Amino acid sequence: MINVNIDADGIATLSWDMADRSQNVLNAESCQMLCDLVDEAAEDGAVKAVLMTSAKPDFIAGGDLEWLLDTSDAGVLFERVMRLHRALRKLETCGKPVAMALPGSALGGGLEVALAGHYRVAADNPEACFGLPEVTLGLLPGGGGTQRLPRLIGIQKALPLLLEGKRLKAADALKAGILHAVVAPGGEQEAARAWLRDAMLAAPSERVQQPWDAKGYKVPGGAVAAPAVQQAIMAANAMVHAKTWGNYPAPMNILSCVYEGLITDIDTGLMTEARYFAQTVLSPEAKAMIRTLFFSMGEAKKLAARPAGVPQQKYAKVGVLGAGMMGAGIAYVAAKAGLQVVLVDRSQADADKGKAYSQALLEKQAARGQATPQQAEALLARITATTDYALLAGSDIVIEAVFEDRALKAAVTAQAEAVLAPDAIFASNTSTLPIGGLAEASARPSNFIGLHFFSPVDRMPLVEVVVGKQTSAATLARSLDLVKALGMTPIVVNDARGFYTSRVFSTYVLEGLAMLAEGIAPALIENAGLQAGMPLGPLALTDEVSSELIDKIDRQTRRDLGEAYRGRPGHAVAARMVQLGRIGKKAGQGYYDYPEGGRKRLWPGLAEHFPRAAAQPGVAELVERLIAVQAVETVRCMEEGVLTTARDADVGAILGWGFPAFRGGPLSEVDKDGTAAFLARCERLAARHGERFAPPALLCSMAASGKKFYGG
Repeated sequence: MINVNIDADGIATLSWDMADRSQNVLNAESCQMLCDLVDEAAEDGAVKAVLMTSAKPDFIAGGDLEWLLDTSDAGVLFERVMRLHRALRKLETCGKPVAMALPGSALGGGLEVALAGHYRVAADNPEACFGLPEVTLGLLPGGGGTQRLPRLIGIQKALPLLLEGKRLKAADALKAGILHAVVAPGGEQEAARAWLRDAMLAAPSERVQQPWDAKGYKVPGGAVAAPAVQQAIMAANAMVHAKTWGNYPAPMNILSCVYEGLITDIDTGLMTEARYFAQTVLSPEAKAMIRTLFFSMGEAKKLAARPAGVPQQKYAKVGVLGAGMMGAGIAYVAAKAGLQVVLVDRSQADADKGKAYSQALLEKQAARGQATPQQAEALLARITATTDYALLAGSDIVIEAVFEDRALKAAVTAQAEAVLAPDAIFASNTSTLPIGGLAEASARPSNFIGLHFFSPVDRMPLVEVVVGKQTSAATLARSLDLVKALGMTPIVVNDARGFYTSRVFSTYVLEGLAMLAEGIAPALIENAGLQAGMPLGPLALTDEVSSELIDKIDRQTRRDLGEAYRGRPGHAVAARMVQLGRIGKKAGQGYYDYPEGGRKRLWPGLAEHFPRAAAQPGVAELVERLIAVQAVETVRCMEEGVLTTARDADVGAILGWGFPAFRGGPLSEVDKDGTAAFLARCERLAARHGERFAPPALLCSMAASGKKFYGG
């Protein structure tokens, strides 16, 4: 697990190499071994210096989250953390020089262990990252990160790394002062040994020690009480509140660790961190985020839903029909993944415009130093823009991304299938039209599937894989292989109108429109959305997707389903805005005005068309409605079999439309207080606001038996 070798110079090399794991992690076994080895190295007279490194490509990936979550006892967690703190303090104060040779990434607990070394040298590995990303999972660094990092590089430089979880490349970590040296890959251990040999020759009065243990130490850039630092902490506090609305405890606790810890000595600061760490780990927000963003998302990325027994599909060539924003985005991510792409549109000018989208993205990346001219040229060379369907021959899969028109989709399906091999897959990127209906135009419906990408494709990591009634298990498995090859995250849903993401997302915006129709103040509606944790208020989000689209889908659904269709109160509001010509942001006017060169502002005319009620509800009541309406519709999707796992429901919600991460997803929200409590909430809301809140039979049966969507 941690191999030890003591050379002739007295340098003890501790090399991490955890068996049966692709990466080293901090867990009960490895922490125990680390503590024991630190004790031995500190007390063994034959050991003159310590070199810590890894036999794996990366150093240490961080803490084992299963180990963190296996107890609900704050005292147990506190002692676990303090044991690590004591070991790392012993390592850095034992009077022997300690160097860290980092072959690859050192993230989270891995970087925290590295910070306990007196010297850190990293390989110039383009894939390696260094940082403390715990906040992205609702946690805070618990291995000394909130204390050592600001003491090393200064509070002002450390705060963005701690509060935003930024990951730095080796060169940037060197520039920030986190690393001492960056060398050619494979040379990091020898560079560390060379430094250790020099340090071992130093006179006793010049023995190596950490900056914070040196007499007269001062925090770089100023202590907590310094005016500039006070201003930075106040600005960070304001930023955290503005971004999180107080919903995420981790960033506020990180600020508290830094503020309270750095007015004390390092040992007291580490105890402060340990207390806040235990408190944060046990918060419902952290538990929900870890379950969905780490465990569930990890399962989705590993293709947990992939049918067994189907050979893995290796992709070389992909066809994309339609070079609009969606098709152009799909072409870019496929070419970025190294695939040959044939991008087809009705005119060469339209096809070329679609390819130009990739060129524009690459130019922006080049300006930021993220892509070389050679890389850009190679990527663009993999995209063939054309009007000729014959060039699709040899494609392993064709993804249709034309307008949401059944006749047009049927026509391009027939044209593409005419040149494709019998086993090629045809996928539709539709976001609303049932796959079963679209597959009627296919000569091979078992090879027909839905791949719903999200806009902009290059920044949205989710793909909603939609299985039609005739879609074969092999087609599903092979399609999931493509999503993985693209580096994206899939969820699998069964065919239905609106599938899952579009269907449930619409409930949020429509509930906001219903509130407007009730006379609730627009600003109150928007603030409720933000305080609920959504990325935008429902009115602003409606402007982004356009009232015209909402109205169009409503009308089409009404035509398709007839008297069986039950619209929502918000549909009438969207229809009214279309009549007024205020269809959304793309028209420059919607629920907001969009003055050229100025900030958007709520349209004053809303008061005329949707008069304000004399009595206004509290914001908490609106927050409850906006979240509950999404959760209850998600339960309906589970009941109807559109969704088959809570994992896909919650991952899809967070990645697909920005459901609040601190809530863990709609089904995590149901589980938070229990199905019985959520049932009571739905019944209360349904009695007051209508059948859209009525509890599904599945929820009633689960509440009666005490079942939850996770763990029972």
